[in-house]
Amino acid sequence: MASSARKGGVSLPDKRNPKSGGGGDGAGSGIVSRIAESQIVARGKRAAGDAAFVTKKLLRSTGKAAWIAGTTFLVLVVPLIIEMDREQQLNELELQQASLLGTPPVGQK
Repeated sequence: MASSARKGGVSLPDKRNPKSGGGGDGAGSGIVSRIAESQIVARGKRAAGDAAFVTKKLLRSTGKAAWIAGTTFLVLVVPLIIEMDREQQLNELELQQASLLGTPPVGQK
């Protein structure tokens, strides 16, 4: 192993694995495990799970509402917009024909 740890002709010490607790007193891993198993962490995990569930339900219902609003707009509002555009074009055509014939447009003085 000493040959694999050489870099630039200098012998480097072997790295210790922090999970194996080599050379440590082991107090750090005990604290981490106690914190990970504490009731506060369990409550935090539960709260995060509940928040994710609520967010998922909210996004799903928002998506359904957006779909309903979109299809309603397409069915009711788009034909109205098309009809209003046709009416506007018809009015412009009548004004153009009236100006070509020399008669005053209807509704204007």
